[in-house]
Amino acid sequence: QVQLVESGGGLEQPGGSLRLSCVGSGRAFHSYTMGWFRQAPGKERESVAAISWSGGSTYYADSVKGRFTISRDNAKNTVYLQMNNLKPEDTAVYYCAARSGSLPATGIHDYDSWGQGTQVTVSS
Repeated sequence: QVQLVESGGGLEQPGGSLRLSCVGSGRAFHSYTMGWFRQAPGKERESVAAISWSGGSTYYADSVKGRFTISRDNAKNTVYLQMNNLKPEDTAVYYCAARSGSLPATGIHDYDSWGQGTQVTVSS
């Protein structure tokens, strides 16, 4: 397993932007497929975006397509989630997760390691 630490959350106004970062430990980070999930109060955790180990394959939930971008820098053991044009419904705790499979996946049980989460609040 890999240890993951998220950062970059905070309070932002509707229409604003935030960039989340997730740093992973270990030399094998480059071999993991990474995902971002979010969980709003009273709701189930849902997949937001995912990226293959090489960055060549990505997935986005319909609700964030065109607004969010997932990327990774394997030299820095880091995966990012650039969030633009934020909406109040994006408010949630955001988690990054890692899996040893080669392709992006959207199921919670597809991932082996999880970060502690970072709060994103979108409000005027």
